[in-house]
Amino acid sequence: MIASLQCVVLDCSDPVGLAGFYQRLLGGEVNRPDRRWALGDGWATLHTAAGPVLAFQRVADHRPPRWGDPAHPQQFHLDFGVPDPDAAQAQAVAAGAKVLDDGAGTGRSWRILADPAGHPFCLVRHGSGVA
Repeated sequence: MIASLQCVVLDCSDPVGLAGFYQRLLGGEVNRPDRRWALGDGWATLHTAAGPVLAFQRVADHRPPRWGDPAHPQQFHLDFGVPDPDAAQAQAVAAGAKVLDDGAGTGRSWRILADPAGHPFCLVRHGSGVA
């Protein structure tokens, strides 16, 4: 093993705001002191209830990806397991997410949304393993 994953970092214009959005989705603690990094105006963290850490880094001219537009690719996305995609989608939208593809009429077990900074993420029915 060469390294261990410390966190996943998402670029954005509002680190604390985006950390709060993911806290509403995943639970956990925003900006918990951690010796691995310093907190500041351009950086925020979320120690999620399940254990993984997400970090949010301010980028001056952040340009979000555009779903389905190869000129502005998503580059990566997060998958979140949920027991009920309908309920999870409603809660995510209430927290500030935007629906990119609700899968209506497809029979899929996942939904594609974007966080307030435009990063795509999927709500995947537990056990489906596909996004």
